[in-house]
Amino acid sequence: MSTIAFINVGMHGRVNPTLPVVAELVRRGHRVTYHTSPAFRAGVEAAGASVRLYPGGDFALPDPPTPLTLLAGLARATAGLLPAVLDELRGIRPDLIVHDSACPWGAVAARELKVPAASSFTTFAFNRHVHSPTRGSGGLLAAAASRPCALQRYLRSRTGLRRHFDTRGLPLIDLGNIRQPLNLVYTSPAFQPSVDDFDRSYRFVGPSIGSRPVDTSFPTDRLRDPVLYASLGTVFNASPRLLRGFATALAPLGGTVVLSTGQTDPDALGPLPANVLARRFVPQPEVLARAAMFVTHGGMNSVNEALYAGVPVLVIPQGADQPAVARRVVELGAGLSLRTEEADVASVRALARRLLHEPRFRAAATALRDSQREAGGFLRAADELESYLEAAGTAGPASPGSSSKRG
Repeated sequence: MSTIAFINVGMHGRVNPTLPVVAELVRRGHRVTYHTSPAFRAGVEAAGASVRLYPGGDFALPDPPTPLTLLAGLARATAGLLPAVLDELRGIRPDLIVHDSACPWGAVAARELKVPAASSFTTFAFNRHVHSPTRGSGGLLAAAASRPCALQRYLRSRTGLRRHFDTRGLPLIDLGNIRQPLNLVYTSPAFQPSVDDFDRSYRFVGPSIGSRPVDTSFPTDRLRDPVLYASLGTVFNASPRLLRGFATALAPLGGTVVLSTGQTDPDALGPLPANVLARRFVPQPEVLARAAMFVTHGGMNSVNEALYAGVPVLVIPQGADQPAVARRVVELGAGLSLRTEEADVASVRALARRLLHEPRFRAAATALRDSQREAGGFLRAADELESYLEAAGTAGPASPGSSSKRG
């Protein structure tokens, strides 16, 4: 049995794909700890891991997380969290650290403790063809020139880290693209752009979708086909006007329209058509299993789950890596894309109608569904971590319940 420490950023899109992997590792007999923020405690405990909470409560990324503010926030968080995380890890004595690709304190902790590390990519993998949102670019330089205070905060934090910790190998700028000898990427080779340009350290394991607690409060019995689903995720604060526009656009096309409002109070939307079911949060995989199409912000986790269900998508990107996800969806024929400023009732309705009635979109989404499932998911991810531990010489004996390795 090995001890595996997960260290993550407190965001649903970053945490959720790791939880089925954690549950599988625990099932195989490994001891798993998980550093996270209080909002994710229940989910991590349900997966069977021992929770280690960051000091100071929930770690919040800037809203909206632009590349410059994200860099400054990650560097500042690393300087603030690392001493406490290191103290706890010294007591845990992990054989392996698994950290998010945008979690510098996990990477630095692994180097400080001389522990093997793996990186968890819940986005696309990035290289010279697939650009990371935090890469050095003209846009980033322009933002730094216009916001010198944010740049100064970043430089101060990086200087402090270099003075007190071993930051060798940590990217100078691109803190959203931290790589290790093993990089788990939670999408399929078919969906990853420029997949042939990545070396064998990248393992495209597909969406990590496991069983979740049943949400008994969600009225599944009220769903009528065709089910149309719309959600802009939990990070970006969608305006009531935009969400109300989705409801108005989709209501004439569907039996039931499920609208997840995230940070927005459903009551702020005002009266909605009778066949619209608006909730802050919905059991997304369960709804996607019934859905005929999905209006989404293009978060990687949401699009992966949609394609895993074979559902065509209308992507309305809000920021971060979502424009790249939208481009890939359109390129592969599994959906359409629309800019937020163009997302009026008529435009959303016209594109939704195309997704519902032009068979090529459903056919492309179905083909991607097959590739997403064949990639292996959380079972493949657990296999890769066990193989990595074995190669590093730190693995304990495999439990009798371990699955066979996948290619």
